[in-house]
Amino acid sequence: MTTSETFDDINRFTPPTAEQLHRQLASLRAWFSPRCYGLDELDLSRPALFVGNHTLFSLDAPLVLSAIYSRHGVLVRAIGDHFHFRIPGWGDMVRNSGVVDGTPANCAELMRQGQSILVFPGGAREVNRCKGEDYDLVWKQRTGFARMAIQHGYDIIPFASVGANEIFSILVDADEVMASRAWHWLDRHTGIAQRLRGGDLLSPLVRGMGPTLLPRPQRFYFGFGERITTAHLQSGQPDQDSLWSVRRQTEVAIGQLVARLKQERLADHASWGRLRRWLAPLQY
Repeated sequence: MTTSETFDDINRFTPPTAEQLHRQLASLRAWFSPRCYGLDELDLSRPALFVGNHTLFSLDAPLVLSAIYSRHGVLVRAIGDHFHFRIPGWGDMVRNSGVVDGTPANCAELMRQGQSILVFPGGAREVNRCKGEDYDLVWKQRTGFARMAIQHGYDIIPFASVGANEIFSILVDADEVMASRAWHWLDRHTGIAQRLRGGDLLSPLVRGMGPTLLPRPQRFYFGFGERITTAHLQSGQPDQDSLWSVRRQTEVAIGQLVARLKQERLADHASWGRLRRWLAPLQY
């Protein structure tokens, strides 16, 4: 797909109304019963780059977008991993939902148009979590979001999500698969590791309620932080110190939000109701 065709996709997108999106997500919302903190205090009179933690399989992301849209009337455009758009059928569905292929050119075009954007710097690797990672940010050495924010003078709004990592139990993760003899044999003969970006695209084997894949009805908790300004750093070619300073500031803010949401979950647990607590017990 050429750049002009991609921009056509961006411009041709017809967003649903906030009410339509709210209805489309009714079953997810009923199952996970999300709570939001800091949503009412957001000022979206100016566009911003929302940056947050990716959770296991990211079932919470549509609910984050819907919450912002319903409260503020702004449909934030999500940036998606390239692999989504290479899957026949699925790519069209993702594109039609307003998600944009995650290239610098696409992000720059959205910023040129003054749209608010949502990005998960951890990408596919953070979605395909491994055992014991809890709510760690798995961002590797990525600073692309900071570069785009600085170049376009966009504020960053840090946000966090807690709950989605507990809807499944990981039975076998990518690290365990890639340590196996079968994987090494397969990689020697097919080069599968490179195809799957060193395992980043390798989903863990999970189970939900009992032996099934039905996700546990954990309540989701979303938190939104204060804007991180970048206008004072604006530059066509930001230096590495600026990039890492903005990245670290964003990481710290998200970490603090995650810690707060975990505390809110503990305080709120009694309100879940007996059935939800039985189906989705917390691991203290």
